[in-house]
Amino acid sequence: MRLQPFLGRISYCRYLYLKRKVLTGPKLTSNYVSRACFCSSRHDVPNKLEHRSGSEGSFRPLVLGIETSCDDTGAAVVDDHGNVVGDALNSQTKTHVELGGIIPPIARDLHQKNIDSVVTQALELAIVNLQDLDAIAVTVKPGLALSLRVGLQHAKMLAQQSGLPLIPIHHMEAHALTTRMIERVDFPFLVLLASGGHCLLAVARDVSDFLLLGTGLDDSPGDAFDKTARQLKLKNLPECEGLSGGAAIELLAKGGNPRAFPFPQVMTQLPDCHFSFSGVKFAAKKLIEAEEARLNTSPSSVVSSAPDICASFQYAVLHHIARRLQRAFLFCELTNLLPKDKTLVVSGGVASNSYLRSGLQQVCEMNSCNLVCPPPHLCTDNGIMIAWNGMEKLLQGTGCTHDLETLDIEPRCPLGRDISQEVIAAAIKLPRLKLR
Repeated sequence: MRLQPFLGRISYCRYLYLKRKVLTGPKLTSNYVSRACFCSSRHDVPNKLEHRSGSEGSFRPLVLGIETSCDDTGAAVVDDHGNVVGDALNSQTKTHVELGGIIPPIARDLHQKNIDSVVTQALELAIVNLQDLDAIAVTVKPGLALSLRVGLQHAKMLAQQSGLPLIPIHHMEAHALTTRMIERVDFPFLVLLASGGHCLLAVARDVSDFLLLGTGLDDSPGDAFDKTARQLKLKNLPECEGLSGGAAIELLAKGGNPRAFPFPQVMTQLPDCHFSFSGVKFAAKKLIEAEEARLNTSPSSVVSSAPDICASFQYAVLHHIARRLQRAFLFCELTNLLPKDKTLVVSGGVASNSYLRSGLQQVCEMNSCNLVCPPPHLCTDNGIMIAWNGMEKLLQGTGCTHDLETLDIEPRCPLGRDISQEVIAAAIKLPRLKLR
C-alpha cells in the first residue's frame, strides 16, 4: 500500500471522466511487470503434504496467491520450499500519483481490467494450470473494500471452475511472514509493519498467532511521505517522475542534511508503542510553506531546500519509529515474549526505504537483535506474499475452505490479539536514543 485513499467526494460525472481517462487515455496507464522466478535459499520447510503422483514423477504442492487490497494487482505461484515459480504484477502507482491520490473506484476499475491477465501470466510463467494447484490464496482483509472484492470474486470464480479450496489471507499477516519464505526465521519474533495504510508492532508467535503491541493512531507513515512529497511538488522533478512519494523523498534526501531542520518529537511522554505521523506531516507542511515564502519559490517550482527538508523529514519519521521499537524490545524482555536470540522482521512498503532500514539496524544492534528485511520488491504489495502465507496455512492444515458463499471481505480488521494496554501498564521509561 503506497498511497492513502483520496477521501474527497467526487461527482459521478467526474468519476466517469477519470475512468475514461485512466482506462483509455495514453498518459495515465498502469505499469505491468512480470518478474523472473527465483528460488528460495530456505530448504528447511517441512513438507507435510504428500507429493502428487504423475506420469512424469512427483510434484511439490503449489499455491496461487492473488492480491488486490489497494492499488497493485498481483498474482504468484509458490511451492512449499518458497520457490516462486510464477509471478506477475500490475502497478497503479503512476496513475494515482498523477491523480493526486488513490480514488477507490478507479483502483477497482484497474483491478477489474487487469486481474485476469495478471493471474493468467503468473500461471503461464509457472507452466501450470488450475488443476496443478493445491489451493488458491486471496487477500480478504484489511484494505479498500472495492479493491478487495475484485480479488475475492476472481478467486471464487477460479475455485468454482477447479474445485480447489480457497485460503482467506490477512494482508498484514502475509507481510509479516514473507521473510520466512527466503530464510529461516523461527517463531516467536518481533515484527514492524510500515506501509501506506498501516504502522504496527507485533510479536509473531505462529502463522496465525500475533500479539499486537502498538498500532497507528492516525496517519500512516506512507501517507505522511506521500502528502509531504505532494506538498513539495516532487513529481515536477524529472528524476522523480513516476515515483511514489516515499521513493521521491528517499531519492532527494540522499543529497540533504537530516539535521538541517529540527522536527518536533511526538508522543514522548506516552509509555506505549503506538504511532502517530499526523504531527510530523503537519510540521513538514508548515516548514515547506515557510521555506517557499522565504525563498520566493514560484507555485510550480520545487523549493531549493527540498533535499534538506526531505532528509530532516525522514530523520523525524525514523526517530519516532525507533523510540517505539525501543519500548517494544524492553517490554518483550520484561515479559519473556522473545527468545534470547531475538529477531526483528521489518516489512511493508515503507520498509523498502534504505535510510529507515539502516536506522532500524542501529536500534537492533543496541538491543542485540538480528534485523531481517525482505528484498524491496517483496516489501511492497505482491502476490508472492499472499501465495506463501497460503502455503504456510496449507502445510499446517488450517484456513482452507470450500464454503464460497459465506466467505467475504473485511476492509477493517486488526492484527492478532491487542495487548497494547499491557505495554502501557508496564510504564517503561526509555534510555536516550543516539542515532548516527
